[in-house]
Amino acid sequence: MNEISRSEELSLSGAALRGAPWKAAAIAGGGIAGISLFMGWVLPGSPSLTWALGLGISLFALVASIGAVANPEVGDRTTRQARQWALRHPWKFALLPAGITAILEYPVQLLIDGHGIVGAAWDSLWRGALVYLIAGIVTLTMKGRARASQ
Repeated sequence: MNEISRSEELSLSGAALRGAPWKAAAIAGGGIAGISLFMGWVLPGSPSLTWALGLGISLFALVASIGAVANPEVGDRTTRQARQWALRHPWKFALLPAGITAILEYPVQLLIDGHGIVGAAWDSLWRGALVYLIAGIVTLTMKGRARASQ
């Protein structure tokens, strides 16, 4: 039996994310948040800071997760093996970026948007679920890279 525990899966996901393009993820997330906020001022309606920040957080997590598995042959041996594991188990890998998104989104919803504890948790979980779905699907489509890099 080669089953691993949840904590080991989380460690493998973290190891795969170790070499993620964090600078590019921060630039993409910050850029889309700024553009979204600017568009709220330009277009009719009121700009929503929470929407812009949530969009930026989501894009940050997506760029980091997709960038981490895009080149499975780059990095040290441990990172390469973790990335290949992530490409073979895309839905398990996508749990960590989704969790990061939900955790970062919660204080935004709670403090800036003024939702209560339950409302903020609900909104942040929905955004995390969306990141989970997108990261899982994109990682699933990149599954052939795991076989090609071995």
